Amino acid sequence: MDDFWALPPVARTWTALTFLTSCCVYGGVLSGARLIFAPSYVFKLPLPELWRIFTSFCITGSDWAVLYDTYFLWTYSSTLEKESPRFTRPGDFFVYILFLGVFILATAGGVLGGYTFLSPMILALAYTYSQDNRRKKVNFFIIQLEAKWLPWAMLVAALVLGGPYAMMYQGTGIIAAHLYDFLTRLYPIFGGGRNYIQTPKIITRWFGGEVKRAQSKGFGTSFAPQAQQATRPSNGFSTAFSSPWSSRGQGRRLGGD
Repeated sequence: MDDFWALPPVARTWTALTFLTSCCVYGGVLSGARLIFAPSYVFKLPLPELWRIFTSFCITGSDWAVLYDTYFLWTYSSTLEKESPRFTRPGDFFVYILFLGVFILATAGGVLGGYTFLSPMILALAYTYSQDNRRKKVNFFIIQLEAKWLPWAMLVAALVLGGPYAMMYQGTGIIAAHLYDFLTRLYPIFGGGRNYIQTPKIITRWFGGEVKRAQSKGFGTSFAPQAQQATRPSNGFSTAFSSPWSSRGQGRRLGGD
């Protein structure tokens, strides 16, 4: 159990819930009809079924998809949460997931009428992973390609296996991830704008982090402990709490190949 609790908190919790929920649904223990996103039930009065908003992101495809959807979810989410230079503070990855979830609910759910959203979310994670590792070689089934092409290969596979609707449905994940990239990186750096998607202090504390005074930098924001800011620059995030972020190094500049 110690090894489990040492894993990235968002990725481990989400992956475990997804695997257990999917096994229970396809094993007949739980009714999937009670867990999918259905606006008429989510917003039903006087007792709205709000849990559907969250459980709709925890249901994989059937049969073998239970395994490979869970595998892809764990692979991309844990890698991003541990290693991505985008998420340098506790809670940053959680806010990223919330942003993706809201956008996917509005588009894949509200516009396209979908009722489970794990597949577009996995594609969103794959898109962000590909932007962080553009030249890294990855395997997609039997094909080896650079990571920057991975989300597009997955989108083509969705078209071949599921048709145009499946491609549009899963494509909402790419749009969500690109919009996050635009608002937090591209627009602030190249457009001279401001990054409005900041992790609230309460979420940072919730994930065991110390709220620190910020300094504007060329990319994003640099955080230094208030007690040390006058004597030396920040060397990355540090915390008195034991967490997966306690050993993270200094953030790296994005935008290069």
